[in-house]
Amino acid sequence: MATSKITYTGGLRTSSVHLRSGNEIITDAPVDNKGKGEAFSPTDLLATSLGNCMVTIVGIAAAEHGFNIDGTTCEITKVMAEGPRRVAEIIAVFQFPANNYSEKEKKIIERSANTCPVFYSLHPDLKKTISFNY
Repeated sequence: MATSKITYTGGLRTSSVHLRSGNEIITDAPVDNKGKGEAFSPTDLLATSLGNCMVTIVGIAAAEHGFNIDGTTCEITKVMAEGPRRVAEIIAVFQFPANNYSEKEKKIIERSANTCPVFYSLHPDLKKTISFNY
């Protein structure tokens, strides 16, 4: 079964529907590439997917090891490059709640985050700058 269906709605905008759930994501071309920038751009979603994946995998590991990361945030910064236009770097800054994580838990968090499927799917030349704040 297909994962999603994308429709070009005009004006450099798309609508993507997740077929299993019916959830919808709207994208716009970014302002620096002839768009309105009124929604996530496709490259914003690429960068954001890394953060989403990392947080999800850390959440799975935390549950398996009996600790909690509820309230954790991850701020993503996407850095573009030219020639060809592409995402050159993704900066992910994690902020964990004050849970007095042990050194073992911090290692589990960091190892899990850096082994998520999106991390492995991105080209090795794409720089990934990850920081963890506890």
